[in-house]
Amino acid sequence: MLKKILISLGVVIVGFVGFVSTRPDTFTVQRTAKIQASPEFAFALVNDFHHWNEWSPWDAMDANMKRTFEGAAGIGAKYGWVGNDQVGEGRMTIEESKPNELVRIKLEFLKPMETASTTTFEFKPEEAGSLVTWRMEGNHNFISKAMCVFMDMDTMVGGDFEKGLASMKKVAEAEATKRNEERMAAEKAAAEKAAAAAASANPAPAAGATAATPTP
Repeated sequence: MLKKILISLGVVIVGFVGFVSTRPDTFTVQRTAKIQASPEFAFALVNDFHHWNEWSPWDAMDANMKRTFEGAAGIGAKYGWVGNDQVGEGRMTIEESKPNELVRIKLEFLKPMETASTTTFEFKPEEAGSLVTWRMEGNHNFISKAMCVFMDMDTMVGGDFEKGLASMKKVAEAEATKRNEERMAAEKAAAEKAAAAAASANPAPAAGATAATPTP
């Protein structure tokens, strides 16, 4: 009886391994959001890793996560993290950066298992705002293929992308509104200063004063 059970189990395992091997070798996860602000605002939040805690969906998963930074922003900047089981351990490196257009990042997970993928953010101007696309592409190893039999990458990561873009939208739009209010206030102050200067240079006649009669 035990022999039959072991043989049946072996057949199931071999069948499962065979099925897993037929799964796709690559994956792509992509989400897009429209932001009511010009591309520069969302771009700044991605191109500088110091701003990721303002919108990243993963930073909120571990309040005690340890972060390290190298470089200020743009190409060559690095961000590393070590956290709980939800966030694991990994690092990101910006490999390409085009102002207000694109940021391409090498994403490496070290724990719970080693994987590497490419993350790309694209920023396109649109009427009354911009369109931000967040895409992740990579290769599957056997373990990740096996995991995706039960839950694919789009299901596992797509929801986080949506949360991240929603937070990015909120932060970018708030900064755009603040910047616009500051500009309007500066313009108003400049106009008032100019008006005051003009009034000082050309004072109005005193009340009751009469114009001098020219001598014939």
